Amino acid sequence: MTEPWWQTGVVYQIYPRSFADADGDGVGDLPGIAAHLDYVAGLGVDAIWLSPIYRSPMADFGYDISDYRDVDPLFGTIDDLETLVRAAHDRGLKVILDLVPNHTSDEHAWFAESRASRDNPKRDWYIWRDAGPAGAEPNNWPSFFGGSAWELDETTGQYYLHLFHRKQPDLNWHTPEVRAAVYDVMRFWLDRGIDGFRIDVLWLLAKDQTFADSPPVPPREHELDVARLEHPGFEDREETHDIVREMRALVDEYDHRVLIGEIYLPYERLVRYYGERLDGVHLPFNFGLVTASRFDAPTVRRLVEEYESFLPEGAWPNWVLGNHDISRIATRTAEGGARLAQMLLLTLRGTPTCYYGDELGLADGEIPPDRVVDPQAATGRNRDPARTPMPWEPSPTAGFSPDGVEPWLPVAAGHKQRNVQAQAADPRSELSLFRALTALRRGRRALQLGSLRLLGGTAPDDVLAYVREGEGEGEHVLVALHFGAEPRTADLSAASARPADLLLSTELDREGEVDLAALELRPREGVVISVR
Repeated sequence: MTEPWWQTGVVYQIYPRSFADADGDGVGDLPGIAAHLDYVAGLGVDAIWLSPIYRSPMADFGYDISDYRDVDPLFGTIDDLETLVRAAHDRGLKVILDLVPNHTSDEHAWFAESRASRDNPKRDWYIWRDAGPAGAEPNNWPSFFGGSAWELDETTGQYYLHLFHRKQPDLNWHTPEVRAAVYDVMRFWLDRGIDGFRIDVLWLLAKDQTFADSPPVPPREHELDVARLEHPGFEDREETHDIVREMRALVDEYDHRVLIGEIYLPYERLVRYYGERLDGVHLPFNFGLVTASRFDAPTVRRLVEEYESFLPEGAWPNWVLGNHDISRIATRTAEGGARLAQMLLLTLRGTPTCYYGDELGLADGEIPPDRVVDPQAATGRNRDPARTPMPWEPSPTAGFSPDGVEPWLPVAAGHKQRNVQAQAADPRSELSLFRALTALRRGRRALQLGSLRLLGGTAPDDVLAYVREGEGEGEHVLVALHFGAEPRTADLSAASARPADLLLSTELDREGEVDLAALELRPREGVVISVR
């Protein structure tokens, strides 16, 4: 195949703290990931994306970076990372690093210089402002971690901006030296064989240089209107697109690399990050399935239709079900919904990104108050439940840490039944379903690269059906997803009047010829069917 690997492949996100603890300190690390690469490759995925592993004081668990060019000792060494990359490449896996360009740690050497004095050469590497009238903050911009986004620095008497934790000062991307420094960081890792970057909070990089107050937040118009523009002073500024084009030009100096952007915006704004000439990021993350308040057939149909309608010509779509910042899909959906969601993710048109543990149907963990560590939990939004340790086996530490070592977060309840060892031995488990879906996807060009046609007709409202159509291969694939809690008979004869063969059910218990005019679907069952 001549298509880019990121177009035909599946991305698997690993949260390093929570995947596997090789050195017995209760925290996951790079050698732990390396020890489980055969498992990852066996999932049928094509790339791993690692959440930050750089040197950090861990105020926000790695998203506060004190040295972009080194690995934090908690995770290992730079040699461990290079060993991991080589081992991944040997297995046909790409490795994507998190790039965090919006902010650093307040312990980064750049910030130490910047805050040293008002005339320091690196003063404008960060965003400093005088107090407002009567000593108030410079403006009303809020922090995503709660409260004001401004922190007074007693040494110089000015405020610095932090859109996240107060220990995460924002870099000033309007300073050319900042851009050059971060681009040098990108080259540092690309030269070491890294296959691309997922760029953290990409839509927030540029700031309004007038620093005007944010206007009142408008009311939400409908249930899908979650990812929206609320603070035009620092969200989706036009200047951000100049930065994106520069990043893309840099990456294009290397062969077969990818840029993925974290962007929470409405579709009409999101797709602009592909670039006017497709010279932006290759994949602006599509969080439609993440931010939708409902997971049902009408909602998903509307999401697919809206997203496809906004995609620029030639742009490649992508879909995401979960990540380290949100509740797991098994918690957000009804019983059986996680299996249905995996079939949806792995059969829609575009590149899917999967979150570690979702292939097991993991739900959110329960975190006792005395074990909460997420700094954002103070806002009422605790991300710890989606970050619990990967359950490898039914032992007390789930095989994540050696026996007797307490993991950094509690192991999720039910791990004695829901773990890799148990599910690998069960031909109808969630893990078996995930592997069957990736194998089916890998073996059929229609699922990797084919077009998508939504079916209407006489199907019940709780059934979503679509056809993936390959070019010139003679076989198309029909996907029917039943979101309802009662059995349904769906008329999907619009897909084909010819005989059809059921290839895969989410229940992993049936196959063979089916009648598309009267397709029997069980509660929350999804099926993949070969049609001619």
